[in-house]
Amino acid sequence: MSSRPWCEHRLTPDERRRMRTLEESLDQCWDLLRQRRAHAGYGEDPWQAHPRPVPDVEHDQS
Repeated sequence: MSSRPWCEHRLTPDERRRMRTLEESLDQCWDLLRQRRAHAGYGEDPWQAHPRPVPDVEHDQS
């Protein structure tokens, strides 16, 4: 736990990098879920879906 007050809203550079990494991972998870749902919706095996690289996921979301 950080020694900074709970009300501190400013992030350090390391915290911003960590937040970005977490956001990218979350985007990949949502993308994989959408892929699996699409596979299932077309009668395909949802487990054939695989995580895509972050740049591919981010590009599709823009």
